Amino acid sequence: MIEREPAGASAAGRDPIPNRDRVVADDRVTTTTAAPFEERVTTKPAKTSVAAALALAVGTAALVCVLSLVLSPVGLVLSIIGIVLGIVGLRAARRLGVTGRGVAIAGIVLSVVSLVLSIAYVAGVVTVLNNDRMVEQLEQQLDRARDQLPDSIEVPQPGQ
Repeated sequence: MIEREPAGASAAGRDPIPNRDRVVADDRVTTTTAAPFEERVTTKPAKTSVAAALALAVGTAALVCVLSLVLSPVGLVLSIIGIVLGIVGLRAARRLGVTGRGVAIAGIVLSVVSLVLSIAYVAGVVTVLNNDRMVEQLEQQLDRARDQLPDSIEVPQPGQ
């Protein structure tokens, strides 16, 4: 049997907790309380893994270095660092409240592409330098370029 108290009873001082139901069974009185307010759940925004973001930045820098050809050795080192950071970022993204799985994968992909390109570039340079005929052709082209350079260069001065 459930007895509900009148609305004014708690205000009159009889029951300090409003909206209380009393259940009477076997000489025992059990009381339950209904929540007078709704419970709000607040969540923190997920954070992107720092390692994943660094993997993307380092992978991009490695690709730019490799594509410039002059900085290809730097790109080789950066690509290895980017792969390691990407793997760390993937592992960090497994934790609760941490995102960045896609960012880490993008960093790994860019780092692997730059690693493959830099290895291909290094292999090409080594192949050319180990071929005596190619080295002779390079020397001939450099001699022709030196012969075409002028002996003196006039630099115009401002105000003349």
